[in-house]
Amino acid sequence: MAHDDGNQPTRRVADGITDVPAEQPGGSVGGALGVVRRYRRALYGFTLRVSALTAVLGCVIVAGGFAATWDTFEAVRDYADSNIANEDSYVAYADGGMPPLVRVGAVVSLLLFVLALLVVSVLHTAYAVGDSHARRDGGPLATRELWRRTRRRFPATLAVNALTGLAVGAIEVTALVFWGLVQSSEVPGVERPYLHEAASPQYTLVGWVLPIAVGCLGPLLYFRLSVATAESVLEHRSPFVALYRSWRLTRRARWRTLGLGTLVTVGAVLVFGLARYAAAPLAHPAGLGMLWLSDGNVWITGVLVLILPTAVALLLLPPLVMPLVCAVFARLHGDLRVREEATVRADASSSIAHG
Repeated sequence: MAHDDGNQPTRRVADGITDVPAEQPGGSVGGALGVVRRYRRALYGFTLRVSALTAVLGCVIVAGGFAATWDTFEAVRDYADSNIANEDSYVAYADGGMPPLVRVGAVVSLLLFVLALLVVSVLHTAYAVGDSHARRDGGPLATRELWRRTRRRFPATLAVNALTGLAVGAIEVTALVFWGLVQSSEVPGVERPYLHEAASPQYTLVGWVLPIAVGCLGPLLYFRLSVATAESVLEHRSPFVALYRSWRLTRRARWRTLGLGTLVTVGAVLVFGLARYAAAPLAHPAGLGMLWLSDGNVWITGVLVLILPTAVALLLLPPLVMPLVCAVFARLHGDLRVREEATVRADASSSIAHG
């Protein structure tokens, strides 16, 4: 339940949040950039610290995955070399080589998802605090003070983002599973076309249009729940109530929420693509290093070369993209709260006038 008891104003004052907002000029994007510029030392300094720690932990997780699979890759190389020496055909990961790699990969992926959840939660919390501080003209903001306020609400915002991720992930997994069933010809009445055959209307509709439509519901849901973190931080809501309040707040601004969400998402995708492209040349020296370290094991080297550009691009997202994303959603929450309060006052005045 929400913590809407009589002690809430006291807690808000203790967190440096007063009840008298000082409006900031500009729309959501302009206002968000203004907050980042105003408190760039505190906000971006905090972001850089989080990004550096994320890079270290991410590299440790990936390195641990390679260490855990080292013997498996050695067995894969020995199996392949033996077949090549005997002039036999072979499948690289046959003879039980793939299941251990899949298990380790699943554990590494899970740990990386948890790390991403922690990073997203702490940054959204910090930028919500920063935007609230700017709206109330709280004066200078130090990194230490920003972390103090962020730390207080971090457990609740972590739960908010975990619930949001589960809801959005369930939709995306549903779309992928349905698409996989169609591609496997396991949906009655829908046959996958063979190579160079024209796809039937049923296959096009059920195999592509429907999964894509279901998959698009995930981002739409995320946009509607995007201000739940700020609601939890600034109003001391419980996770479920914060998600409900986010849905309520964005209901009257669906197109604005969709537009801003789409804008920052497209920006993040573009930055990720460019960063991945820019990091591609790093795969060659990294591959040479892995070949030297593994005594010429091309199998483990191939995995490193394959994942390196994506890993580098993901590590660049927090310092390059997250400041704008977090600041925009924090500013959106503040604008929607102001609109809601104005509507409540107008309704109250109308009720008194017609009393």
